[in-house]
Amino acid sequence: MRRDIHPNERAFSSKEVAEEVGIATPTVRKYGQILERNGYVFLKDGDRRIFVQSDIGALIALRDTSKPLDDTAKDLVDQQKERLEEPNEIEIAITDTYENLPYDPNQLKEFFTFLVNELAATREMNVQLKSDMSELKTKVSRLQQDHHVISSSIGNSAQKTSAKIEKLSEQQNIHYETLLQQEKQKSELLQKEIQDLRDEQTKEWSSQNDFNKRLEEAIQKPKGKWGGIFSMFRK
Repeated sequence: MRRDIHPNERAFSSKEVAEEVGIATPTVRKYGQILERNGYVFLKDGDRRIFVQSDIGALIALRDTSKPLDDTAKDLVDQQKERLEEPNEIEIAITDTYENLPYDPNQLKEFFTFLVNELAATREMNVQLKSDMSELKTKVSRLQQDHHVISSSIGNSAQKTSAKIEKLSEQQNIHYETLLQQEKQKSELLQKEIQDLRDEQTKEWSSQNDFNKRLEEAIQKPKGKWGGIFSMFRK
């Protein structure tokens, strides 16, 4: 039980504590769990933590500590135990059940003020959650659109690249066929020139052979020495 809460002390919601301490609401819950894990006692309304000024001081100490959070939490628990052990402390200002509401008008006022604050904080959180969900859906939709655009772009680029490759391949084949045809024509011309040279050389050899035969026949005839030679050239 909390006996260190003063009468009419203001109760804070998690959102209000987050603004007061300068941290995020999830961090408030995280610090609260660390404190409870080490023995710290919060005023509770069901499963909800009700924060008072001393609790805010504990959260600030966790925020500003340079030591491990659990070590600081243990120190804060020891400090709370010392406060609770003091003899002149006041009982908890708000009861834990709705069935046994306090009769003190001030306590009733405090209790209902807390409820109003919690309801207002809950509404704000719901509005924020709806806004966050809407923003998240918008981001997801944009991401899906971007993915579709990127996929389409990649597909179009791949098609264009494939078409360019096919065109270059076709051009290369045409160029190769042209070069092959040119080389074939050059080879045929070269073979013809070689054949012409061979034919001309064959004619030369034949003419030379004929000349040699005539010369040999002329030499072998019993005519005058020079007459036979001259008669050979006259033919």
